[in-house]
Amino acid sequence: MPVYTDSEQLYAVLRRVFDTVKERPGAIESFTRSNLVIRLRLTEPTAEVLLDGRQPPLEVFFGARPGKADLDLAMPADLLHEIWSGQRKLRDVFFGGQIQISGNIFRAMKLADLFREAEQVYSEIQAQDPPI
Repeated sequence: MPVYTDSEQLYAVLRRVFDTVKERPGAIESFTRSNLVIRLRLTEPTAEVLLDGRQPPLEVFFGARPGKADLDLAMPADLLHEIWSGQRKLRDVFFGGQIQISGNIFRAMKLADLFREAEQVYSEIQAQDPPI
């Protein structure tokens, strides 16, 4: 059974995660100074998040957005849950090909601090709301 029942539930969790991450600008400075736009495409359920690191503060857009991102990452929502909840290592799924990547893979390294912070926030949210 999927972790998220529908896109609305997934978006609600993603909003909580990224709203909290944005409150910690020092932890994600490497991304907000990266000059990158990252599109995160999730499936099962479907969701899309655009992360704009062209300048501080971090801008996050939920839902389909026009335009080209520097890097597109696509994965099932359950895989993102497994990464952020510590069940799977980002490096293993990234290099294992379980995340589909479009764009310069070497630029993805700029995401490390942002994903690490999101993982920490996600754990905090899980502790507050165990169903996710």
